[in-house]
Amino acid sequence: MLDIKFVRENKEYVKENLKKRKDENIIKLYEELLKIDDLWRNKKTETDNLRKEKNKIALEINSLVKQKKIEEIKPLKEKAKKIAEETKKIEEELKELEEKRKNLLLRIPNILEEDVPYGESDEDNVVVKEWGTKKETQLKISHGEWLEKHNQADFKRATKISGAGFYFLKNETALLNQALIRFAIEKLNSKGFELIEVPYMMRKKPYEGVTDLKDFEDVMYKIENEDLYLIATSEHPIAAMYKDEVLNGKKLPLKYTGLSVNFRKEIGSHGVDTKGLFRVHQFPKVEQFVFCKPEESKKIHEEILKNAEEIFQELELPYRIVNICTGDIGIVASKKYDIEVYMPREKKYREVVSASNVLSYQAVRLNIKYEEKGKREYLHTLNSTAIATTRVIKAIIENYYDEKTDTVIVPKALRKYMFGIERIGKKTEL
Repeated sequence: MLDIKFVRENKEYVKENLKKRKDENIIKLYEELLKIDDLWRNKKTETDNLRKEKNKIALEINSLVKQKKIEEIKPLKEKAKKIAEETKKIEEELKELEEKRKNLLLRIPNILEEDVPYGESDEDNVVVKEWGTKKETQLKISHGEWLEKHNQADFKRATKISGAGFYFLKNETALLNQALIRFAIEKLNSKGFELIEVPYMMRKKPYEGVTDLKDFEDVMYKIENEDLYLIATSEHPIAAMYKDEVLNGKKLPLKYTGLSVNFRKEIGSHGVDTKGLFRVHQFPKVEQFVFCKPEESKKIHEEILKNAEEIFQELELPYRIVNICTGDIGIVASKKYDIEVYMPREKKYREVVSASNVLSYQAVRLNIKYEEKGKREYLHTLNSTAIATTRVIKAIIENYYDEKTDTVIVPKALRKYMFGIERIGKKTEL
């Protein structure tokens, strides 16, 4: 969320920035926030003045006790009692106002960077780069059907035991999944990222620090009768890892490779991938996450995007980069790039990477600061997909399909992680 101190000092700037989202409800929330904060500050001044008056009375009483003027003490004690009662009442009002202010701050979006394009939907996202040559595929069936045909996956039995949106991966494709994970980890390790496996569940309070509150209903799975949610990405527990801590500024930036299985309610039937791996409820993902000083975040945003690009270049998958517009960016990111890989059967690009600069938005929600030269300040956080394996498997099948042998060629970058296997779909002795 936005730092209330920053809001107070930049009221008009924040309002004009929020107007870019073309959402009157956001402006109403913001104006309500300013009113609540003004009221809170007035009440705070009242309590401060009452405390000063009570302290003054206490000094007077001490003086009278020393002078043995006992008859003059009683009215002062009665006055001090009334002040204490009034202070308690105002403090309760302050607590209510603080809660209202926090709830409003949690719902107000992040500040957008200046070069975020204006738009109302994903159709207004701006393509900033294209790489590779689009390929034609001779695959006549969906990637999901092809996987089942070659005993590489089982969607029917997964649906029987878990419901739609789940899958069994088998044989070479299960190896391919692990190869993608190892490949991404090795790439990020060479960039100085520290590998971290995260808890797969989080409590609600820390979770509120990292994501839009709507996600609790729309995206995440709740554990029944427990204060726990299954994680939607390793970004979330990594971001919350330093909740309520002050980090040493000399040790920043902290760069992590997050490894997890992720769980999301969202699922769709888009295009030709109604059966398959593109939109599923459970999927492995390797994530980049960085804690840094404010002055470093714009540069690091470009760096983590470049890391993700290198992964897809080495996999030789054609892609494009889009700068996400105001209507598609969500409330958490200040600026977001997506990498979209070309899917030949659909003849369209599909998102496989999101790389976001969040500025101090998560750090404020989670109360994470850094200290340097005696000064404490909220740090910045950034995140980017390295590989979400299921989507990349679909891309590999469509882009590397060989009609002559009805097999899928394994990208060269992955073969060392697959016992030298060069093709999927052809019976291989493991």
